[in-house]
Amino acid sequence: MWRHIASNAITLLIVAVFLLGGVVIWGKSQYEGAGPLGEPICLRVAPGSTMSWVSRDLETRGAVSNGAIFRIGADYTEKADKLKAGSFLVPAGASMEEIADIVTRGGASTCGTEVVYRIGVTRQAVQVRELDPQTGKFVEVAAFNPVEGETPDAFTKVRAQADTRYRIAIAEGVTSWQIVDGLKRVDLLNGEVDVPAEGSLAPDSYEVRVGDSRASVIERMQDAQDVLVAAAWEARSPDTPLKSPEEMLVLASIIEKETGVPEERRQVASVFTNRLKRGMKLQTDPTVIYGITRGEGVLGRGLRQSELRRETPWNTYVIEGLPPTPIANPGRASLEAAVDPDETNFIFFVADGTGGHAFARTLEEHNRNVAKWRQIEAERANQ
Repeated sequence: MWRHIASNAITLLIVAVFLLGGVVIWGKSQYEGAGPLGEPICLRVAPGSTMSWVSRDLETRGAVSNGAIFRIGADYTEKADKLKAGSFLVPAGASMEEIADIVTRGGASTCGTEVVYRIGVTRQAVQVRELDPQTGKFVEVAAFNPVEGETPDAFTKVRAQADTRYRIAIAEGVTSWQIVDGLKRVDLLNGEVDVPAEGSLAPDSYEVRVGDSRASVIERMQDAQDVLVAAAWEARSPDTPLKSPEEMLVLASIIEKETGVPEERRQVASVFTNRLKRGMKLQTDPTVIYGITRGEGVLGRGLRQSELRRETPWNTYVIEGLPPTPIANPGRASLEAAVDPDETNFIFFVADGTGGHAFARTLEEHNRNVAKWRQIEAERANQ
């Protein structure tokens, strides 16, 4: 009898082990497999929250199929005690494993509200943006000019939120002085900084935190530009007349200031490259303007004939070849265009009235293009 009882007990134990193993395998597949979320959501984790609270919220919002499995999986992978406060974008179809990683990896918040400080060529702006959980994209809810406008209530409100994300967006073609001037108006940063060398800062978007130093932000911009310059120079065309990365940076800055049409960069670069190869003066207005302003703001008016004739180190109507320094901070595309332009015979270009330029191979063709542009200017002045 005892043998029979023992045999049954062993059988039951084996069955239980198999059942438990099946449950474990099923739970693992649930934890690691694609989740039920059909659209991205923004998950807010308040300071002091627990994984149990997060699991209930996720289950209620349909991001996980079973809150208990999420909690057990997070505990098993030793993530239950690593929960971070913040706002996190949970993408559609995210597995429980992926969600656990998202809410425990730390760092900056990945959704919710962000403040973007934009430093542009002609103006500065501050944007308050909130994530639309349905589209996963940020939508502007407020904007103002930090130089002129009043601070909106929406900005004051988000600055009080612990999980607000901050970015500084630098436009291509801004000068180093403009960047430093803009950073001075970002009041969440600390410390003073000198104006760095022209062209040494990479136009890009940089995430910052309250208390960061302005010097550390400048250093990140310089490091990023060093990488871009090295990569562009390494990939240069063997036919380039440019002799160094420094010359590439100068020409790239001129290209950046001459056109705002991305598709034109390599054509504009071809004009200057052809002129350099032929020993022609570059004759580009932005260099004249830089000789007047030294990059401190914008000229705000047209150039005078006397200014076109005035000799400065940057006036390419007067000097031969390239100016001694960049005239702005160029981005990746202009750096690449400077050393790998289109193959053309163009040596002239002028505005065409559409935001782009008309290119010409001969002076006669160029004069016709200039006449068309003058007519467009006159018509606009009479409207």
